[in-house]
Amino acid sequence: MVTLDRIRLTGLLPKAPHIAGLSIQVARVTRETFHAVVQSPPMARRATVPRATEAELLRAAAFRRELRRFLQRTETVARQAGLTSQRYDLLLTVASAGEVRITELCDLLHLQQTAVTELVKRTEEAGLLRRRQSAKDGRVWLLELTREGERRLMQAFGALRDDRRALAAAFRDVDRSFHAASR
Repeated sequence: MVTLDRIRLTGLLPKAPHIAGLSIQVARVTRETFHAVVQSPPMARRATVPRATEAELLRAAAFRRELRRFLQRTETVARQAGLTSQRYDLLLTVASAGEVRITELCDLLHLQQTAVTELVKRTEEAGLLRRRQSAKDGRVWLLELTREGERRLMQAFGALRDDRRALAAAFRDVDRSFHAASR
């Protein structure tokens, strides 16, 4: 018999007792039982996963390729406009959101507050963004683009017009495929 602590020490089990979504809820297991649990998920789990058709897989793969191509192209175009892809995302989000606080940006960008604060600070230092005090609440600081920030954003945004259309078409194709499969 091998205890869970012993398995953890030998590297067979991570610190959290979850492996591929399975919870190990026993205090002691044999090495054979441990491998059997890890290698064979419960039957109920297998039955609930619908099988994808070959057409669905092809459309999903095509969408992923188009998404990767779009992200790579965005990085290239942003760099040509003198932006990092993170600054492009920040400027695009601020421009589209209107008046926005750093705390709201965290949700919009799906980043931690420390990362957003540092990104805003660097972008502000580069002269692309500025903070201004809210007229409604003097404790609140709002972000807005500078003219240079807007110029660079529009340069990159305009260059990506056809790329956005191609990505939207790929998304529509995969969406139709998944809707058709669920009927």
